[in-house]
Amino acid sequence: MMKTDLKSFQLPDDKGYFGEYGGSFVPPQLQGILDEITAAYLQIKEDKAFLEELDSLYSHYVGRPSPVFHARRLSEKIGGAQIYLKREDLNHTGAHKINHCLGEALLAKKMGKKTIIAETGAGQHGVALATAAALVGLKCDIYMGEIDIVKERPNVIRMKILGARVIPVTRGTKTLKDAVDDAFEAYLEDPVTQLYAIGSVVGPHPFPMMVRDFQSVVGREARQQFMDMTGSLPDNLVACVGGGSNAIGLFSAFLEDGGVRIYGVEPSGLSLKDGEHAATMTLGRPGVLHGFKSYLLQDESGEPLKVYSVASGLDYPGVGPQHSLLKDLKRVDYVTASDKETIDAFFELSRVEGIIPALESSHAVAFAIKLASDLGSDKTILVNLSGRGDKDIDYVTQTYGNEYGVE
Repeated sequence: MMKTDLKSFQLPDDKGYFGEYGGSFVPPQLQGILDEITAAYLQIKEDKAFLEELDSLYSHYVGRPSPVFHARRLSEKIGGAQIYLKREDLNHTGAHKINHCLGEALLAKKMGKKTIIAETGAGQHGVALATAAALVGLKCDIYMGEIDIVKERPNVIRMKILGARVIPVTRGTKTLKDAVDDAFEAYLEDPVTQLYAIGSVVGPHPFPMMVRDFQSVVGREARQQFMDMTGSLPDNLVACVGGGSNAIGLFSAFLEDGGVRIYGVEPSGLSLKDGEHAATMTLGRPGVLHGFKSYLLQDESGEPLKVYSVASGLDYPGVGPQHSLLKDLKRVDYVTASDKETIDAFFELSRVEGIIPALESSHAVAFAIKLASDLGSDKTILVNLSGRGDKDIDYVTQTYGNEYGVE
């Protein structure tokens, strides 16, 4: 396994900005706490003992490195580029989220915190954080929208089995954005004994940096694995984007490789009408939400718009600040996949390769299928399969089962 390196990134600057995005827009009483977290993180990322402990957990607990799989049957059926999958779905807890949750839990323990709190949409971050909390001996509170609690019941049960307290969010749309609101408010009530372990590369500094750094293990592994398998780098990278942690984890190792084209796939949902999608990079504009500046789906007065996606983990009106910069720099192409395309891809990968993907990851698979069909067989596509679909099977079969022959 490759050793963890959390020192190689040049951004953000010391105030937490990626270009004009990021920063820390929080009340003064919270800024002091965030400064303490930043200082603690900058110290541990240089700490050999911390990095060795994290590496050991990645290897012996998570099961890293996750493999890269050549989806030959899917590639043959499409008749275009060769599709490869970075199998983050095979990690302990079933997604990429465990990569940063272990880092955040270890940091919280070293800082003397008693509780870690977080929001969750699809439940994968909640399960991963509850797992990490149990491992290091911390209390865990997870805020989750009532709609997502119903959609993602298997993950809710997992969190409770692991000892976490799942707190229903009843405000607003009762989904991810509102869960973030409630979690932030709970954190403000006691930022001294709690650590808010944000579930993506969003929020005020240092969280976009910290989560990015922990997730960078995905890209480092994938780069070496793909070279070992094929003798070259992939021609294309594809990953779904909500907040953007799985995507930036993969992209980070390839940003300086001009010959590698990179795609972030957002949900176009039911349509591109307001309230029927969560295509932040496609239709948003710069704004401030949850303590940081990024592209944001917002109305004329700057208030966040209601968003929707069949995938609860992508149901967010903002996006990570580094993604916002990469859009402006035109280094990453941000594209979309609809609900219909996503569900088709969910069943296609399941039935052609025997892999049931998370609905979030199915967005990336859907776009990769379209992309592959437009390219020659000498081209390659590496998809970050960021999570498995166990959590989604009840919702998918109840909602779409008849259409796809699932009684």
